[in-house]
Amino acid sequence: MEQEIKRVKMPRGGELFGRVTNLLGSSRLQVECEDGKERLCRIPGKLRKRVWTRVNDIVIINPWETQSDSRGDLVWRYTRTEVDFLRRRGYLKNL
Repeated sequence: MEQEIKRVKMPRGGELFGRVTNLLGSSRLQVECEDGKERLCRIPGKLRKRVWTRVNDIVIINPWETQSDSRGDLVWRYTRTEVDFLRRRGYLKNL
């Protein structure tokens, strides 16, 4: 029984797709972004207990205004069904 996808959240503004490469503890992740940069990302408090991330999860991150090439915040984590949809549509070519 496959999940039905009604609406998939897409990056807006300065947000980017990324893939989690390492879990660092203390609500921090190492994320490889679609622009080729590795960023240290944090999980904001409102997502900390609701979203459990693992290595190789596809996520949306929002780079910080300062240190935008090295830091960011996690915005969204995709389910496996949503990732399959994004790959079929060609959004995740670099990840």
